Amino acid sequence: MADPDDIPLVGGNMGEVFRRGDTVVRRAGSWTPAVHRLLWRLHEAGVEGVPRPIATEDGTEILSYVEGEVPRYPLPGWVWGVPALVSAARLLRRVHDATLGGPWEGPWRSPVHEPVETVCHNDFAPYNLAFADGRVVGAIDWDYASPGPRIWDLAYLAYRLVPLTTVPDDAFTPQERAARLALLLGAYGSDAEPAELVQVVVDRLRELAALTDELAEQLGKPELHEHAALYRVDASALAENADGSV
Repeated sequence: MADPDDIPLVGGNMGEVFRRGDTVVRRAGSWTPAVHRLLWRLHEAGVEGVPRPIATEDGTEILSYVEGEVPRYPLPGWVWGVPALVSAARLLRRVHDATLGGPWEGPWRSPVHEPVETVCHNDFAPYNLAFADGRVVGAIDWDYASPGPRIWDLAYLAYRLVPLTTVPDDAFTPQERAARLALLLGAYGSDAEPAELVQVVVDRLRELAALTDELAEQLGKPELHEHAALYRVDASALAENADGSV
């Protein structure tokens, strides 16, 4: 797949990705046509900071390179700033608004979730977001997108960026996390109650744990079982604390 001059893009764990000039090259699959239709829909709606499909050839897809800094773990301090939280929520809202009403032809790589309202990115988290000056300016890695409810995507962003994890990269108190969760919901423009969103996080993590265990076997990456175990720990902790104070 790679040319001698291609630059590997590190950070992901689901497949090789390379930068080739101003483009990105990665494996294509049965889901790629649906994802490309989604990306074109976003561009036509004026959503900035998403890849533009260029070609599909020899089992690969070629996309435009999204400018910006994509953080990796351990995440830098500026990821936890209010500008990052607000701009991430607002970009997600633009994505969802642009894909209301379909069409949503598959096949998709991820399951479709009801009620179908929009197309979810399904991994809208700091490691898939491009930043500039502490603000989110783009989103990458759309291959796991699929139709679903807005809150399914918003819940995972809250899990990663509030954050609602048992091993956070930040030093927020439970009260500060509750305030950040309210800020995220407000910036998105959601009328969901925090407890409602946290319950979706719990459901999301339990499903993700099962999927991650399956991928660990399919891809021959036993380290993914550790990710699945953490998702289950976080889901259990959140289930006991509906306000998200894990």
